[in-house]
Amino acid sequence: MLKKILIGLSIVVGIGLLIFVGYIVMIIHAFGGFDKDYSVTELKENFEAKKTEIYEIKNFVNKIMPSGKLVHIEFEDNNTMFIFHVNEDDKFENNWDVKINSAKADTLLKKLGWKLEDLKTLKEKLDKANCIGVSSGEPCKINFQRSGMGMYSFNVFDQPISDTLIEQYNDSCTYILVNRKLALEYVGGAIGRQCFYNLE
Repeated sequence: MLKKILIGLSIVVGIGLLIFVGYIVMIIHAFGGFDKDYSVTELKENFEAKKTEIYEIKNFVNKIMPSGKLVHIEFEDNNTMFIFHVNEDDKFENNWDVKINSAKADTLLKKLGWKLEDLKTLKEKLDKANCIGVSSGEPCKINFQRSGMGMYSFNVFDQPISDTLIEQYNDSCTYILVNRKLALEYVGGAIGRQCFYNLE
């Protein structure tokens, strides 16, 4: 009788342990624990390999952005923008999970003076550059890839940065200054590391 009870308890404990481990793995996966981390070298190589395409994104966004407005767009896939934030006259409007073909997207496009075709062109240019998003302004920030909740980006400047900005864009945590017109960036999420993992 005792043997049967022990066997039963062992089975229950084993099942409970499997469920617990599965739950932990699921949480780690949900927060990108298995996503790729990029080294500084890999980011530099990606930039050099897609330099022309990245500058095409920057030039296109600068060309179609109206004065006094800024935009931050990150595509989730061909149909959805994970982020479509608009800054108009210093008033920031956060918009998450916006379908490209939706009334919400139409409203935001109208605020920017964009057409749906502009959005599709931007997506095509990002795909060619192996990137997922862009923030207008100076510098123009091209979002390369996510790793969990963190984001790797290229900050591309119009003009070489001044000496006073070098320390800000070369802190070996959030920013790595490649040259005076390019700074690599890593921004961590709500949890996990907040600095570049591999500075090599």
